[in-house]
Amino acid sequence: MPDSVTIKGRQSPAAASASPFLEVRNLHKRFGGVQALKGVSFVIERGRTYHLMGENGCGKSTLIKIISGAQQADGGELIIEGQRVESLDPIGALSAGIETVYQDLSLLPNLSVAENVALSGQLVAAKGRLARRLDRKALHRTAVKALSAAGLPTDAYFLATPVEELPIATRQLVAIARAIASDAGLVIMDEPTTALTRREVDNLVRVVRGLHDNGVSVLFVTHKLDECKAIGGTAIILRDGQKITECDVAEQSKAQLGFWMTGRQLDDKRYRETPHTGERRLAVDGLSARGFEDVSFEVARGEVFGITGLLDSGRNELALALVGIGPARRGHVSLDGTPVALTSPAKAIQAGIGYVPEDRLSEGLFLEKSIRENIIMAVLDRLRGPFGLLDGRRASALAQKTVDDLQVATPDINLPITSLSGGNAQRVLIGRWLTISPRLLVLHGPTVGVDVGSKDTIFRIIQKLANEGMSVIVISDDLPELLQNCDRIMVMRKGRIDQVFAAEGLEEDVLYRAMTAVSPVADQRRGVA
Repeated sequence: MPDSVTIKGRQSPAAASASPFLEVRNLHKRFGGVQALKGVSFVIERGRTYHLMGENGCGKSTLIKIISGAQQADGGELIIEGQRVESLDPIGALSAGIETVYQDLSLLPNLSVAENVALSGQLVAAKGRLARRLDRKALHRTAVKALSAAGLPTDAYFLATPVEELPIATRQLVAIARAIASDAGLVIMDEPTTALTRREVDNLVRVVRGLHDNGVSVLFVTHKLDECKAIGGTAIILRDGQKITECDVAEQSKAQLGFWMTGRQLDDKRYRETPHTGERRLAVDGLSARGFEDVSFEVARGEVFGITGLLDSGRNELALALVGIGPARRGHVSLDGTPVALTSPAKAIQAGIGYVPEDRLSEGLFLEKSIRENIIMAVLDRLRGPFGLLDGRRASALAQKTVDDLQVATPDINLPITSLSGGNAQRVLIGRWLTISPRLLVLHGPTVGVDVGSKDTIFRIIQKLANEGMSVIVISDDLPELLQNCDRIMVMRKGRIDQVFAAEGLEEDVLYRAMTAVSPVADQRRGVA
């Protein structure tokens, strides 16, 4: 075994070519009484794609944090380009050629697109200490090249735009461009497609192939089995902190991959089996706002109604209008035959509309609060006693019932919400809005960033709510999710309704072509409202 070294620079291509880019040997990591990693080992060859897969809490995030220098392992080794790494911090990982796009993107919201994309290179060159003045010309050149490779605009206006002003999907692509900008040997992408439509995913696949052509390896951390199979490569599957298997992802069925990840059989069956829809619950007539125009549709009581489209389709803006966050400037909305003025979120809640936003971390959850506090937040007024004080016993009982009903895995409702996996946190967010007993529940990307096991649980929750008479709107670009769960699916394009399909028996490719207008689909049109 060679002597331990702290990596300070990259090897020459000739010296490096004889060994894999990265070897992970027998990694262990413990947090208190929880063994997060139990002897995980694998090899990353150059110019290859790998998919790190497993349920939330299986050890994926811990593993990539160790590889990227954000955490230290308790035991085991990292071998980068043939050299054993003794101490690795984030700057050292960047210097060694490991670039990571985390699920929370780790962008600096007040800085421009160009600064976010190209800052890492100057930070590494300065060994983590930047001078007061950046090399603006170099920063501009690096940003333009990386943004172009990622399929993003390169004009001066976009380069100067603060990241906080961009939609979440564009921010995700900016984070990927930042990874491209570095001289990386390995790019780790943690849930890179959570906010991307199929078109943007296709662009990402093109970007990955370009990285491969330059000898760069890519490690995806993902739950989306369809995308894994489309991209191809090697699956590294973890469960309970251990590596279960490695396999060629293209040679395995989704059912087999799901079994290795969860330890139980999952399938692609349609969850929406016997819908029991009633009279009209929601009527939208001529609704117009920024991003969409003259939208009219109806949703029945007990119906699961899907809405999809590309990023510029107006689907996201429509979601915000329906819950009072981005009020419409024209048109009418009624619930159970009664007109409602959705001029604010409070008005929507009063009308009986619950909303689970697309980005649960920044828009949905109170990260500094407990599970209990996150659940009861929407009904604090109902839980006050005669003197205006919160009735703690009633609040705890409601939170515990919600946790039990939605199968949230936690030993204590007073633990911080950050103690939960993504799938469990999403169930808490759904549970918060169920406390208001909504007539209409709007779910915006309900399974973004959750594993296949949690998806199964959330899908069953959706069906149970609909079968009990609640109307549910699911806004998503995950087409299998819509096809498995919805009664009808409305496709939006360029701010208007393009078509409405009956979901049962609908082919995914037909739905995608309707979103992108690749070819006529009029002969497939059914169930128009």
